[in-house]
Amino acid sequence: MIAEDSMINIQPTNQSRLEQTDFNNLAFGREFSDHMFIMDYQDGKWQSQRIVPYQTLSMSPAVSVMHYGQAIFEGMKAFRTDDGKVNMFRPFENIKRFNLSAERMCMPTIPQEMFIEALEQLLNQDKDWIPKQSYASLYIRPFMSASDEYLGVKPSETYRFVIFTCPVSKYYKGAVKVKIETHYSRSVKGGTGFAKAAGNYAAALYPAKKAQLEGFDQLIWTDAQTHEFIEESGTMNIVFRTGNKIISPAVSETILRGITRDSVLQLAVDWGYEVEERPIRVSEIIDLLKAGKLDEAFGAGTAATIAPIGAISFKDVLYELPDHKTWEFANKAAGEMDKIKREKSPDTHQWNHFVM
Repeated sequence: MIAEDSMINIQPTNQSRLEQTDFNNLAFGREFSDHMFIMDYQDGKWQSQRIVPYQTLSMSPAVSVMHYGQAIFEGMKAFRTDDGKVNMFRPFENIKRFNLSAERMCMPTIPQEMFIEALEQLLNQDKDWIPKQSYASLYIRPFMSASDEYLGVKPSETYRFVIFTCPVSKYYKGAVKVKIETHYSRSVKGGTGFAKAAGNYAAALYPAKKAQLEGFDQLIWTDAQTHEFIEESGTMNIVFRTGNKIISPAVSETILRGITRDSVLQLAVDWGYEVEERPIRVSEIIDLLKAGKLDEAFGAGTAATIAPIGAISFKDVLYELPDHKTWEFANKAAGEMDKIKREKSPDTHQWNHFVM
């Protein structure tokens, strides 16, 4: 909960945009709440913590992040319960992953208490922006970027940390159509694939755009060395079901450690499914598709939550999956996770963090 002796300076907006926002027609990532949190790292410490009206950031043309790409981010969500409580889902895992990304990118970490207080204070300030609709939530975007004004290839000595939020509806409206990528690579061993570094996403844009022009929603990335093993799918981790078995690629230095994925696999264990986290060959999935034994395939991520995959393309052959509306696991998992977040099902794993 919010500390009474907070060091955060709050400057409320004079003109809220709340009344101009149509919460019944939200486009993902287009409408932004009234305030944002900012703090700066200099002289070896975080300082100048403040909540200010949402605004444009100004920077020098020489700012380090624009030239050398030191930037990381996280994706989180806040939910409103029927009785008006506000809940963040597993925020401590996001903070842990954010700091892991920071270490890999030679950036300063943020103390957990400082991070969580910033989140709580910002949500308290913009609590009216948290949608009341059952299908919507408040997306939270913390990010950090290098702020030295210096043209030289070295880690910055100063950084800016920002959190802003936006009310969102569903990321995908229905089942997605994906293509297994066997030429381009998202991540390599020894690289930054396990971190939420901005550059990872920039490098993925071109092959993803090519796939979209071919009629696909996303790619299924494969390992960079052989392209024989499945890794993840665009903005999501990937999970498959065949019979009573739930399988997902084991997280590694080339795969993001997804918090939604981890939650989904825990539910599968709770419900008695056989869960396997291991290397998955492309050929294994194609053989299951050919035999009609791949019962479900879906992406798992904060933005999408659970995104059913309706069709998978490999080497110009499109394989259709059963109608996702009939799936026994993904639909149940999506429903149960939503119930837990909104306090309609018991939170047996202590995933919720109530802000107010």
